[in-house]
Amino acid sequence: LNPTFSFMDSSFNKPYGDQVGYMGCRTRVIANRRGPAVTDGRGNLSFTTINLPRLAIKAERNMKQFFSLLAQMMDLAAEQLMHRYGVQARLKVKDMPFLMGQGLYLDSDKLSPDDFIGEAIKHGTLSIGFIGLAETLTALTGTHHGESDAAQELGEEIVAFMRKKTDEAAEKYDLNFTLLATPAEGLSGRFVKLDQREYGIVPGVTDKEYYTNSFHVPVDYPISVAEKLRREGVYHKYTNAGHISYVEFNAPPVNNLAAVEDILRYMQQCDIGYGGLNYPVDFCNGCSNIGVFADTCPFCGSASIRRVRRITGYLSTTDRFNDAKLAELRDRIAHQLH
Repeated sequence: LNPTFSFMDSSFNKPYGDQVGYMGCRTRVIANRRGPAVTDGRGNLSFTTINLPRLAIKAERNMKQFFSLLAQMMDLAAEQLMHRYGVQARLKVKDMPFLMGQGLYLDSDKLSPDDFIGEAIKHGTLSIGFIGLAETLTALTGTHHGESDAAQELGEEIVAFMRKKTDEAAEKYDLNFTLLATPAEGLSGRFVKLDQREYGIVPGVTDKEYYTNSFHVPVDYPISVAEKLRREGVYHKYTNAGHISYVEFNAPPVNNLAAVEDILRYMQQCDIGYGGLNYPVDFCNGCSNIGVFADTCPFCGSASIRRVRRITGYLSTTDRFNDAKLAELRDRIAHQLH
């Protein structure tokens, strides 16, 4: 049901052998400047997401101004994460009797109940994330990276710059700062509402109910599977805190497994680290049949249908989606195989 695939032979995962493990919808924890590069016994301590479209709107197509604003925001996010880290590090082992007291976190087994947990959580990650790259590029250039090679080049420049800033923060603070392609279950709608109030309706940017997930091509943009993966694949190597790229189907591809294998092999060619296949699955509460149904079940006529979809990485029934994600779901179109 809506599978995801980790690519251990991608350029950035291969150095770690089989140690890389992706959590949930994308989180990746592996490199460790304070100890062994493993996934087990570690986790993400905190992350802060930057509203990229707002910076682009404020810059008014002035690239120098945009990168200046972005640098300031990256530095501020790093400072905020350090403040959070300081608060967390002042907790004691006895405050977290399961995670730390049972020795589950790396090096926590060396601590006593009254010890501070800093010596354990130094192995964790502090991540700076971003959403709305597509809207950012539209605000800066008039097109997004699915539409234009020039926008794609700028998109890569922006994300590479953000990775450079997180690497600088890691050197400055000697902690595991990483860059996250944020899923933004709630922020995608919250950020756009704030920007609508502040800047009004900006065509292609604030004229819908949500910002696009991380570096993804907009869900309503008609694009082939291959082109989508080519364009999104370049961003995976920069987002070392986690990333994912999806391919959208109209129905479960149970009768076209050869196409699924072709897609997975092409993901590998595009240096994808984590990829997923999306398709609708409906359950009839009346007769328990499974399929893709319109308003009523074609088998028993029941209108009581449980509809399961992937939301930013997690499977959920559509009645639990927030308004922004419902709007995104309505806009989604299947990606063309050819």
